[in-house]
Amino acid sequence: MSKVCQITGKKASVGNNVSHSKRRTKRKFEVNLHTKKFYWVEQDMWIQLRLSTRALRTINKIGLNAALKKAEADGNLDFKDITIVSL
Repeated sequence: MSKVCQITGKKASVGNNVSHSKRRTKRKFEVNLHTKKFYWVEQDMWIQLRLSTRALRTINKIGLNAALKKAEADGNLDFKDITIVSL
């Protein structure tokens, strides 16, 4: 599984390590991902998502169902990619 947030679509970006002498070498900035379980009230089931911390804040703000619908509309999430933990 790639390191991509299922809600926001964030993925690793590329930048430079800059030393004290200002030499630059390429590096990766990884996304701060967490695997989190949520209870999806509308579907009456537990699901598991791989989220960035920004997505956790989004879910707290607008709710899980609205965040999932927005992610699907933006093309970041396909409902077949959601892991169902238990029914």
